[in-house]
Amino acid sequence: MPPPIPTATYRLQLSAQFGFVQAADLVPYLKSLGISHLYASPFLKARTGSTHGYDITDHSKLNPEFGGDDGFRVMSDALAAEDIGLILDFVPNHMGVGHSDNAWWLDVLEWGPKSPQADSFDIDWSGLPNRRDAGLLLPILGKPYSEVLEQGEIELKYDPAAGSFSAWYFDHRLPIRPQRYSEMIKIIVAAAGAESEPAGRALLDLTAQYSAPSDPDFAQAPAFKSSIAAIQGSAELIARGLHAYKVSTTLHWLLERQWYRLAHWRVAVSDINYRRFFDVSDLAGIRVENWKTFRAVHHLVAALIADGRLHGLRLDHIDGLADPIQYSRRLQRLARRSRRTPNRTPFYVVAEKILAEGERMPPLPGIAGLTGYEALNDISRVLLYSAGLPSLERTWHETGGVTERFDDILRDAKLHVIEGIMASEFMVLVRLLARIAAGHFPTRDFTLDRLRAALALYVVHFPVYRTYITGGDPSPHDRALINEVIEKARAEWTGPDAVIFDFVRDALTLDLVAPGRIGYAKPRVELFALKMQQFNGPVMAKSLEDTSFYRYHRLLALNEVGGDPALPGLPVEDFHRRMAVRAKEMPHGLNGTATHDTKRGEDARMRILALAELADDWAAAVPHWIGLNAPLRQVDHIPTHAHETMLY
Repeated sequence: MPPPIPTATYRLQLSAQFGFVQAADLVPYLKSLGISHLYASPFLKARTGSTHGYDITDHSKLNPEFGGDDGFRVMSDALAAEDIGLILDFVPNHMGVGHSDNAWWLDVLEWGPKSPQADSFDIDWSGLPNRRDAGLLLPILGKPYSEVLEQGEIELKYDPAAGSFSAWYFDHRLPIRPQRYSEMIKIIVAAAGAESEPAGRALLDLTAQYSAPSDPDFAQAPAFKSSIAAIQGSAELIARGLHAYKVSTTLHWLLERQWYRLAHWRVAVSDINYRRFFDVSDLAGIRVENWKTFRAVHHLVAALIADGRLHGLRLDHIDGLADPIQYSRRLQRLARRSRRTPNRTPFYVVAEKILAEGERMPPLPGIAGLTGYEALNDISRVLLYSAGLPSLERTWHETGGVTERFDDILRDAKLHVIEGIMASEFMVLVRLLARIAAGHFPTRDFTLDRLRAALALYVVHFPVYRTYITGGDPSPHDRALINEVIEKARAEWTGPDAVIFDFVRDALTLDLVAPGRIGYAKPRVELFALKMQQFNGPVMAKSLEDTSFYRYHRLLALNEVGGDPALPGLPVEDFHRRMAVRAKEMPHGLNGTATHDTKRGEDARMRILALAELADDWAAAVPHWIGLNAPLRQVDHIPTHAHETMLY
């Protein structure tokens, strides 16, 4: 048996070209290196052709492109022969959606809120404007909806084997509500001129049995579809009559009566109404806090643990979950029940969690530690020659043409994110907070615009990725953090009624619905507080890692996930002190110097760090290179001097 706690891990990125069998061939080599556990990239069923595996479409199956069950058994047996454990990079936060390969998502498109899978996704069904019924925005179109419709790029198709209708936009399948089938079949039979044909009469007789607006319901639909498919000649007849839906107005009328609304991909900026992974529209957040969803998502993981073929998990983006503390507790309980022999040792789990400077690991039950971003940045900073930083700073400002402090760059980036790529998610929170305010007379006059401005200031000043408030009282740490951020936001407020920040604070801490407080709906306030915590992490990631890191280039080796590029070097004594704390608080966390998310490899970071010891030479070289390359720069200043400095 492999040791319960890894001593050395080796990460492999699996793909269609490098699957389970190829990984098995490497096992003797890994053994010779002293590897105790293979740390595998996600290997559950993902989108066909995925290069990373994080777009999982079915948590209950192994990825067939990697070799499926047979290939996995080959790899597992090879690892067992060498007593090497297996750690899976597991994705509990989101699934790959769109296209035609996620059965849960397709069911939700077909049945809307009535789908058994609707609770598995984080959808605000009331969030579509100018629509009477519930709906889900699908920003999948490459052009405005009218152009796509008029150019015939959306096509209605019939599946004769399943007896079902779907609209297709290239490889995106869009199931049609079965309650529309009866009306569609009448139009199709008429368009085919087949009212008197046996197949036509049989189809019309069948639809007459389902003439009520709510027919068929979920239970009746399979039999209804089977009956359509069983009618002799129905497939040929329907194929002849489908041209009726090549008319854009007829197709539009049908599409408008679905549980979804098709839109240009740019509409996602303002109107998206399902939680995504950051701003990626084809990665939809899932609600593992829902017990049924948790069981379904972890069914295969539990089976692999029970078979002794899985020995640890690396949890992707745990901060995206509604309640990471509850999830961690449930996960350990699942692992304990799955083991066939009594074992009180916690199942080995590490979480991908980014700690800001000075932040400690949150209290996640059963989590052995984090995935190493904090160790990576401490190691870089202890190797940094701080005396060279002032010269590097001057060179950056003079050659890059950037004068802002890093804090100001980050602030502008946060505003850009909440007003741009994540405006939809932000407005969901603002509307929810406004609805809470309107529910009780002391806060009824807080308008949507003022609440939006106040909440934006809170987000701008929030310094870490999230708090960890559940249904109870906040921890002293989280309460102090929220209070500090609220006071910074209040100090910057120029509008009337600064008391609005008391309301925002009490909603975030759940004090608004604490025992003795009346007038506010507890489920609504709890929903706001939990969703706000889920929102803060993506805002920080997009504004810090994906924006500010590409606007501030003093020394790029420090522009890493979990890092702060404006910090100085770390004195050796402080480094030892941090390692002592690390050994005490999470001795079994990963001590990584690179991950699949790092911006630059270890060797590149070390060479860049050495520039701090060559700061004067650097100050002379960069302007010289800019001069040499001036004839190559385009007239519209591409690249800018700032980006040119980054390239050097």
